[in-house]
Amino acid sequence: MDQILFDEVESTRTRHVGFITEGKRFDFTLTYSDLFYGKTIVTCLQSNNSALLDGHDVENLDYLGKMFNLSKEDARHLSNFLQVPLGDPVRNEQY
Repeated sequence: MDQILFDEVESTRTRHVGFITEGKRFDFTLTYSDLFYGKTIVTCLQSNNSALLDGHDVENLDYLGKMFNLSKEDARHLSNFLQVPLGDPVRNEQY
């Protein structure tokens, strides 16, 4: 028998970002939610892969590479970019 584990409705804040580095294009959506304990839902619009990330998670290049199917160099570029929006202490205090 199926059981619903949670069913929440909330207003979220969403940011759509695109940037390019040395010929590689990145298109991501960042969804800020109260539901995931301060982590942000980061979705790659090209691969449709998503991960729950915070400022500490983006420092793990192997994890970023695995979650978004990126080379180490591309994971480094993504990490550098995400450190600002996910490392914002004001945003993290709201959780």
